[in-house]
Amino acid sequence: QSVIFIRDKNSHGQEISGYIDYAHRLKTEDFEIYFNGKKRLLPRSTDLSFYNWDSQIAVWNSTPNYQVIADNPEGLLFKYKRDRKILNVDPRAPPGDNSTRIPIPTELYIQAVIFDHVSRRKT
Repeated sequence: QSVIFIRDKNSHGQEISGYIDYAHRLKTEDFEIYFNGKKRLLPRSTDLSFYNWDSQIAVWNSTPNYQVIADNPEGLLFKYKRDRKILNVDPRAPPGDNSTRIPIPTELYIQAVIFDHVSRRKT
């Protein structure tokens, strides 16, 4: 279960960032346009979290896979609903049990990070 963090500029030149529940977006959207390079993957206001740095609009939404914990004093957290493990996206903190943080070196975005969470709970 991967969460993708992307920070970049939208079509209006505004800096945006957000966390995308990759599995959820794959189920609700055709990713062929992203895979073949016709369109860039950017966070939306319907994703786990979305922030427009210019308008300072912040939005967060739980998905079928993750619950958003936004009122935590340590910062934004995501709880994977199957195993109830916490994914901490703070770059100064460990990502949590069964999770890894992988910064992606890229020229396509200002910043991109993939958080991989492996659920240990049996289905």
